[in-house]
Amino acid sequence: MNDVAPALKKLIRQDVQSMHAYAIQDSAGMIKLDAMENPHRLPPALQAHLGQRLGALALNRYPDGRVNDLRQALAGYAQMPEGFDLMLGNGSDELISLLAMACDVPGASILAPLPGFVMYAMSAQLQGLKFIGVPLTPDFELDEAAMLAAIAELQPSIIYIAYPNNPTANLWDDAVIEKIIAAAPGLVVIDEAYQPFSSKSYIDRIGRHSHVLLMRTLSKFGLAGVRIGYMMGPKALIAEIDKVRPPYNISVLNYECALFALEHADVFAAQAQEIRAQRAILFEALQVMAGVRTWKSDANMILVRVPDAQKTFESMRARKVLVKNVSKMHPLLANCLRLTVGTADDNVRMLAALKESL
Repeated sequence: MNDVAPALKKLIRQDVQSMHAYAIQDSAGMIKLDAMENPHRLPPALQAHLGQRLGALALNRYPDGRVNDLRQALAGYAQMPEGFDLMLGNGSDELISLLAMACDVPGASILAPLPGFVMYAMSAQLQGLKFIGVPLTPDFELDEAAMLAAIAELQPSIIYIAYPNNPTANLWDDAVIEKIIAAAPGLVVIDEAYQPFSSKSYIDRIGRHSHVLLMRTLSKFGLAGVRIGYMMGPKALIAEIDKVRPPYNISVLNYECALFALEHADVFAAQAQEIRAQRAILFEALQVMAGVRTWKSDANMILVRVPDAQKTFESMRARKVLVKNVSKMHPLLANCLRLTVGTADDNVRMLAALKESL
């Protein structure tokens, strides 16, 4: 059966039928540099140790109070301020969806700069909320006047500020962010998905506000396969949002992996340091490559503009190097590719494939 029966199709929302599913590229046999993953695996000794811990878990039981041990460990790791609390999601994607669900009151809307993370808009659409996208400037900075005008006119329930942004990889001006927070009539979510690679965090400023939430993920920390996102905010506010979270949304395997990783945070910190070092080498090489424009990065990715993004992407893929073609995501990203920072060897091979493909 290739098509849904008409009687059943009528049951599915029209807007859902017109949507495209989140696309995941086939990466078999490729140097995979398309999804901002940490390229480093656990050292063999830690793999064996983790395997023993996971093998001993009671998989026949629902997740237990040990999930609260993870919440406490993350609060300590992130240096969460007093009076704040933390909730967990199956990746930050789930937290974004839960926020839209919790704030789904008549007239509610979500605002975010564009280009940005696609799940902000998708969560709004799936929940039936209005999404307001405010374009960045041509240099991928926040358009202060446009953002403040949209906030004043449209009074959004939630404003997302990615810090740094995806796919542009930059940190926005702190003074503009503070003006947006001051003007916001509802919640402001600072999304720090790429915090391990960033030169700044908002964590030391979050305690000043009663309407600002800070969201992070362990995906970029080095556990993309484990699917753990977390969100911090004032205790009473988190308690309200947490009511829409499904029970047992974090599996025993996931939270035990996350706890294990935090116990060995120094290993992951060393990996992040190596990625930052490789980012600097990659950025320097890209800056002198003919036909390539690049922007400074505070994440584990670098955005580049090339003469023909589709042709270059296909040619790199033919050379077994997979990057992300973001050129169709937004007009500001015309002919742009997003390159994940990989291992030293990955990056050498990616640079060679890019040079040959221009």
